[in-house]
Amino acid sequence: MKAKVIVTLKNGVLDPQGKAIGHALTNLGFDGVGEVRQGKLIELEVAETDPVKAKAQIEDMCRKLLANTVIENYTIELVA
Repeated sequence: MKAKVIVTLKNGVLDPQGKAIGHALTNLGFDGVGEVRQGKLIELEVAETDPVKAKAQIEDMCRKLLANTVIENYTIELVA
């Protein structure tokens, strides 16, 4: 089973990379760009075929390695 994990910073956590991207876009002439937040996308494949078990396994991966749950949120999307 394939999955996409999207990791983003929690609200209120400073995002210096997002700020740098926002400034660069403005400098390139893209007017009207508001706040920019930067995150990461992790695509992975697991051997588990049961969607409930696969999601539980990936949740465990997120809590242990893929996301810093103190400052980051994550969402899991299972892909058929």
